[in-house]
Amino acid sequence: MSISWILIITVALFLLQHLLFARWGFRGLRIERAFSTTHCHAGDDIVLIETIVNRKLAPIPWLRLESTIHAGLHFAMMSNLAVSSGALFQNHRSLFSLMPYTRIVRRHGVHCAKRGWYKLETVAASIGDLVGVQAASSIHRMQLELLVYPHLVSRDDIPLLSSRWQGDITVKRWIMPDPFLVSGAREYRFGDTMNSIHWKATARSQRLQVYNRDFTADPRLLLAVNTQITETMWDAVTDPELVEKALSYAATLAEYAVSQGIPVGFGYNGSLQGQPGVPVYLAPEGGWPHLEHLFETMAKLAISCSRSFEDFLDYGIEQEGTALDIILLTSFVSKGIEESIERLESLGHSVFIIPLQHDLLELNREEVGVSNVSAHPNAFSTS
Repeated sequence: MSISWILIITVALFLLQHLLFARWGFRGLRIERAFSTTHCHAGDDIVLIETIVNRKLAPIPWLRLESTIHAGLHFAMMSNLAVSSGALFQNHRSLFSLMPYTRIVRRHGVHCAKRGWYKLETVAASIGDLVGVQAASSIHRMQLELLVYPHLVSRDDIPLLSSRWQGDITVKRWIMPDPFLVSGAREYRFGDTMNSIHWKATARSQRLQVYNRDFTADPRLLLAVNTQITETMWDAVTDPELVEKALSYAATLAEYAVSQGIPVGFGYNGSLQGQPGVPVYLAPEGGWPHLEHLFETMAKLAISCSRSFEDFLDYGIEQEGTALDIILLTSFVSKGIEESIERLESLGHSVFIIPLQHDLLELNREEVGVSNVSAHPNAFSTS
């Protein structure tokens, strides 16, 4: 046989096997990815489980899977895995070879470095033939999400003096009169009901007296995060890490409050991802399911500024009908914010401030009080 025929047969066989893999290479191939958990906190380590199944008689010489994943997830180094990282995203590329009717499960260690709402919606798959030439490619769609909650810190690291709020439980809000608790009598005032009249005390004093009802402690906490770093900042946040620190503080305090049976709410003058321009407000509620919902909301927050903080306080929190203990996490207190605080206090709310310090500025507490946070009278009170 002449060499020309050998070449022709070789080329024909190459084209035949290439066409076979191009046409039927993805038939019977199943690709799945899943995280070991649906949620975690920043700083936790989880696992990305990759499952590939070849359910046909023909082998797959090589299979390459590529996907774009946010850079906030750090992958551990492994063989047959290449990660090209950028500032915001990274290209995750893994290589497989499958024999007929083979199932491969590969586990990738993942370090959740940053809070966020991570989605993996597509995976690009490429198949090669026996010679190593790419024969076909396909996009596989999947709905894979991971919620990374804010990092929880020690309560001792939060610059809110423990004697004022983090005592046995919280500041006692005396807002609910208890009909079963009576502490003496007082003179009748307009609006008192007839069944509250203390007839014996009235006879003794010859003046109309009513029962003096004591009050039941009913603490309700609201955590409000200000994404404005300075009074003149708008839209683009100039120090995202400072906002992340505030969210960590808020998440820590929220978990502590719920563990003590205290209803807790959350406010944020930024917005959720996919909902630009809409500030976030969750009314105070109690229980672990509410805390889970609060953490999920925090994970989905975009670092943005949708409304000035004083406007947020005026038109959001001011609508609450009952008194709250409000903790403001802010890097500054402007004249407008001070006026908003005064209005809130006139409505019966108590306001406390957690000052946020810029990491780039080495300021002590006195400097923060002068140049960074115009301290409200309650900001560092120990009474």
